[in-house]
Amino acid sequence: MQDTVCYARVSTLEQAQHGVSIDAQVERLTSYCAAMGLNIVTVIREEGVSAGKALASRPGGMRMLNLLKDGRASHVVAMKLDRLFRSTEDALKQTTAWDTKGVTLHLCDMGGTNIDTQSAMGKIMLTLLAAFAEFERTLIAERTSAALSHKKRNRQLYNHLPFGFQREGKQLVPHEGEQKVLKHIFQCRKDGLSLYDIACRLNDLGVPSKKGGKWHAATIAHIVNNDLYRDPADNLIPWTPPKKSVEPAEAKFMGQLVGVVKELGDDKGSVS
Repeated sequence: MQDTVCYARVSTLEQAQHGVSIDAQVERLTSYCAAMGLNIVTVIREEGVSAGKALASRPGGMRMLNLLKDGRASHVVAMKLDRLFRSTEDALKQTTAWDTKGVTLHLCDMGGTNIDTQSAMGKIMLTLLAAFAEFERTLIAERTSAALSHKKRNRQLYNHLPFGFQREGKQLVPHEGEQKVLKHIFQCRKDGLSLYDIACRLNDLGVPSKKGGKWHAATIAHIVNNDLYRDPADNLIPWTPPKKSVEPAEAKFMGQLVGVVKELGDDKGSVS
């Protein structure tokens, strides 16, 4: 059976910044199916959907999974790996499940060529491509985090205006009144008050939040956990950075690569 689901996706950011067209994707997918003799059951278009969402949590993704589950299609055709999956683990878990059910994944735009998971080489290439895709996403996240930390350290404007500061150009400068409230918040934490108790105390005192509303435990948590306030001059509580067990992108990628190379070696040995 050659019944096929074509899947095309673009995020809102891609549409806005790069003018990525979902119609161009669909045209490539349908041309590929015609060349490969695949019968298209349906074309699923996901517009304005981020790659960060799991396939099953996307409306079109869930529809595709149901078609495959019901046996109404046995092939999935997409442009690239990142159109479908959000991580290496996500990609390999789903494609392994599809493989056991006889579902073949086809990727049409892989550096000028295409791959499918019907062959051993296609499966190995899929593993490598998934690792590279996640490596790139993790590097971007690390750079974004580093840029945000740099802005905070240098008191530069980032995201929304934080409590305790006001804006002068692109710089954050202390807001005298709100700085006094910050001192009170951190002193309360030092005295052992809970986040909820601090919020209630500020509300009872009639102190407005940054937007002029009520204080909540989550608002206090955001302040006491924000490294913008780690400066000793602003923070009455000695701060110890939390221990992070997150693997650097490079180390994680190399671990995945070693696994793929080992798998290649095992496959080579089994051929003979």
